[in-house]
Amino acid sequence: MNTLPEFTKQLEAEFEDFQPGTLTPHTNYRELKGWSSMHALIVIAFVDANYNVLLTGADLKNAQTVEDLYSIVKNKQ
Repeated sequence: MNTLPEFTKQLEAEFEDFQPGTLTPHTNYRELKGWSSMHALIVIAFVDANYNVLLTGADLKNAQTVEDLYSIVKNKQ
């Protein structure tokens, strides 16, 4: 598992419509301007492809920040 900063940087790279530096570990990603269900699907695909972890809708709902998401992925590995 990557470190939290590496995870954050890789996740941010998945979003073409967010400027570099938009995401930090403390970012509540669901409150970002333009966040949509398509972004949620990108997160699920990213985590599955890179960490072989299947996130559920409940996982995404329970995660408030990138750090929360990272902890969920780490705990599921």
